[in-house]
Amino acid sequence: MIAPKNHEHEAERLALLESYAILDTELEEDYDNLVLLASEICGTPISVITLLDKDRQWFKAHHGLDVAETERQYSFCGYTINEPDNLLIIEDARVDERFNGNPVVEDANVVFYAGVTLNGANGLPLGTLCVLDHEPKQLSESQLSALRILSDQVMNLLDLRKKKMELEKANEDLKLANRELDNFAAVAAHDLKSPLNNIITLSNCLEDFYAPKMDDEGKQIIEFIKSSSETLKKLITGLLNYSKSGQFNIDDKTTILLTDLQKTINELFGGQKECTIKVKSNLESIYANKIAVEQILINLIANAVKYNDKPSIEIELEIREQDAFYEFLVKDNGPGIHEDDQEKIFKIFEVISEQDRYGEKGTGIGLATVKKVVEGLGGNISVLSQLGEGATFTFTIKSPIVLTPTMV
Repeated sequence: MIAPKNHEHEAERLALLESYAILDTELEEDYDNLVLLASEICGTPISVITLLDKDRQWFKAHHGLDVAETERQYSFCGYTINEPDNLLIIEDARVDERFNGNPVVEDANVVFYAGVTLNGANGLPLGTLCVLDHEPKQLSESQLSALRILSDQVMNLLDLRKKKMELEKANEDLKLANRELDNFAAVAAHDLKSPLNNIITLSNCLEDFYAPKMDDEGKQIIEFIKSSSETLKKLITGLLNYSKSGQFNIDDKTTILLTDLQKTINELFGGQKECTIKVKSNLESIYANKIAVEQILINLIANAVKYNDKPSIEIELEIREQDAFYEFLVKDNGPGIHEDDQEKIFKIFEVISEQDRYGEKGTGIGLATVKKVVEGLGGNISVLSQLGEGATFTFTIKSPIVLTPTMV
């Protein structure tokens, strides 16, 4: 018997095989179907998807064979991966000196073998798709062509599995990076608040005690310090809210009575005498994360108030249930939003209005926070608007699925 030699790029080949993380995984129907089809097409009792590890050949799928692996030194496939045309056919192993004394031939009575290489990146072979028989055999060109096609399908499955695995890892890395970024923003914003409050306090003291002794330029400088500090304070508060907005547990739900929700909204915005807020719904209650829903609505309604240009502000909140979602609509009678800006407004730090109803400029964080919370609850948010005709913000969140008798 002559044992097969290692591939000329064995180290690289083994590293590539390891990158698929496929060895010693469970049997899978997709691979099992391919080996069954290979046996049917080639008329052989045995077919195997073999992956060649350092000292063994391991079978990802096997038909007509009871073992999951054998020693590589006894393998036919160890020869196949070194074939320049990626195909090896042995019509009768009993008369081939390479397999004289090989237990696979003598004990398992494997006489016929045909294998096609499974090639990964740069043509490096991972293993083979092979068919075996207990008697000498010849395959037709159409059977060999089908075997090659099936081997391509095996590689497609392996590559798809690898890409899925890489995508899952990339998603996990991205989630980790986002968490670290949120934590950094929260810590940085929190640490900035204390010295900033000191600046605001000192500037107020400076104005109260020393303003009479200052000229107009000095007073203007103090006013600039105060206004800049207040702007920065709003920005830091917004960043803190944004960093915390992804921390809601989607499963942390409670029953929210819509009468209580309307009461909360009226209490918060009751000081706006020129503002009317109506709540419309056929529902008596919803089952959702109360804190998250309130934060979304408060942000949207506050925006509708701040950027409204009418003497009388009219806001309507409508709540519906659609399939497995609750749908919320917040309508206002404000100036509307230009079509070109309707995507920008949900991006952090994007500000499209020079100033609000009270002469202040926004931070561009509020709607980005709303979007983050909505998507964290498994929903989506959008806006429909025309200039001069107000805007309607629509967002959804998942609602609990109630099983009917026909679904159980």
